[in-house]
Amino acid sequence: MLNSFVEHPEIRERFAELHPPLTAQAAVVESNRCLNCFDAPCMVACPTHIDVPGFIKRIASGNLRGSGRKILEANVLAGSCSRVCPVEVLCEGACVMHRYDRPPIQIAQLQRHAMDAFHHSGEPLISVPAPQINLRVACIGSGPASLACAAELRRHGAQVTIFERRALPGGLNTYGVAEYKLPTADSLREVALIRQTGVEFRLSAAIESAADLAVIESQFDYIFLGVGLGAMQKLGIEGEEAIESGETTGVLNALQLIAAYKTGHLMRMRGAVVVIGAGNTAIDAAVAARRLGADPVTMLYRRGPGDVSAFDFELAHARHEGVQFIWNSLPVAIRSLKGKGLQLEIQSVHLVDGKFEPAAGSQHSISCQTVIPAIGQSPLIEMLQDYAAVKMQNGRVVVDLDTCETSNPRIYAGGDCANGGREVVDAVADGKRAALGILKAHCAAKESLHD
Repeated sequence: MLNSFVEHPEIRERFAELHPPLTAQAAVVESNRCLNCFDAPCMVACPTHIDVPGFIKRIASGNLRGSGRKILEANVLAGSCSRVCPVEVLCEGACVMHRYDRPPIQIAQLQRHAMDAFHHSGEPLISVPAPQINLRVACIGSGPASLACAAELRRHGAQVTIFERRALPGGLNTYGVAEYKLPTADSLREVALIRQTGVEFRLSAAIESAADLAVIESQFDYIFLGVGLGAMQKLGIEGEEAIESGETTGVLNALQLIAAYKTGHLMRMRGAVVVIGAGNTAIDAAVAARRLGADPVTMLYRRGPGDVSAFDFELAHARHEGVQFIWNSLPVAIRSLKGKGLQLEIQSVHLVDGKFEPAAGSQHSISCQTVIPAIGQSPLIEMLQDYAAVKMQNGRVVVDLDTCETSNPRIYAGGDCANGGREVVDAVADGKRAALGILKAHCAAKESLHD
């Protein structure tokens, strides 16, 4: 399953991680700073509710195996989450050390330290396999939500098959997270651990229509939809049709860029690059372009710096990497310069009664080699448009918040297709919650048969 991926040393060098791992000594010193709060707010702030004081205390005592096991009880993708979670606004943001004007405990770094040790040990995810139960579940998509769901179901003895439309498993973690945050190899390492529990992976197996979904439903007891988000939204500007038809080259969206360099298909970028948008994914794309050699790299955003959807620390990182910004501006047209790059027409705007109005005489152009749209994604739920058995609302799957059950009692959903695009850790929490919901429904169905 993992043989089709080859890690490129040049990419690893260009995308050196932002935060190197703690040394063994540093981890012990940092873990001893933890106050082991009884009502730990960090644990509450974590969507998967990892026992933070519990795993940190084990690091302090030298019990790395026990620390890793304690973490994995709550979050099977804890290694990824330790790298990509916005801990500044989650566990570390809730640390009681803030009350004393002291730096928060480096929870993410300690979690990574424990998980790296666990992965290097070669120990299986499930040490004592549960007895097999007569329950077959299909997970559509192989991102964090489906992986968490599958792992929890296997922990209880269910048979699980994951269907993935792409060549590599892992979803967002493999294809969509910046390499300097989460290397592709590390994402696949976690997938391999889950695969060893007996989860079956069917790669390059797209489920794209209601008919495809109906076939899956006929073969399995339950379905979990973890399909994530779909294509980037269109710019809706003049010249976009030429891009889609292939007449104009030099345009690729943010996720295409990230996936291309993470899988070794894009090694270098030249000339000027303009990224349209200012969310976290847009920043990842802009930083990637810089590290691939593009210069200058400019982010174009319709609002001001105080209104970006990206986290403050992400914005600061982009500035540190040399990314430039054009605020309060919109693209209005894109044109090919016939082999000499692109010309992007932009317009300064300001808000009037909630609408963006152009500033008179402010339209001008930027010459560049590449334009990277990053203005958000639509849910990847085409298969459900004609599938009346699953209720949709505002482009998302409607689920029970406690169980992730949809309007169809045999179909559950979680991750971005249901929560609209939050963090990896939220998807993991959804997947585990759905697995427990499926197990509860399965048990209830068995009991009703015996009544």
